[in-house]
Amino acid sequence: MTTPSQASGGSLVLDAEALYRELLRGVRSMLTPTTRLAGIASGGAWLAERLQKDLGLEGPPGVLSSVMHRDDFAQRGLSVGAQTALPFDVNGADVLVLDDVLYTGRTIRAVLNELFDYGRPASARLAVLVDRGGRELPVQADFAAARVALPATQSLALARTDSGTFQFQVKEA
Repeated sequence: MTTPSQASGGSLVLDAEALYRELLRGVRSMLTPTTRLAGIASGGAWLAERLQKDLGLEGPPGVLSSVMHRDDFAQRGLSVGAQTALPFDVNGADVLVLDDVLYTGRTIRAVLNELFDYGRPASARLAVLVDRGGRELPVQADFAAARVALPATQSLALARTDSGTFQFQVKEA
């Protein structure tokens, strides 16, 4: 697991590409012959797409959307984002769910409900780039490339450049 560094002035510096390499190593060790990758839209889907290629896995990875199972649907509404697409049979598969940042656990709960709408996997595991704590539900990543603490007033999101490299954006809520 990578430890983030502090820049002058105390701001958090996360090297998303270094964390991706750590995630690649961790995911490689978790693979089984029946493992299928499914990324949470959008940051997790980007990770799954790149991991699928870097690991030499066949076919496209799955994409999971949390929109239909969010517990804050009344406040957020139907967001314009990716829809769930699972190009593999979920039944009996070992599904490795990927996300960029694990925080409260509510998105994971929603995508697990979505996943089970498509079938009954043999197992569902979770790998993330960053676990920032602050859990509101009993959800834990099987692999996290880094663990960081951020104030509740800040959000952390993965961004992808035109060239396909990753970087983090820290925003004030």
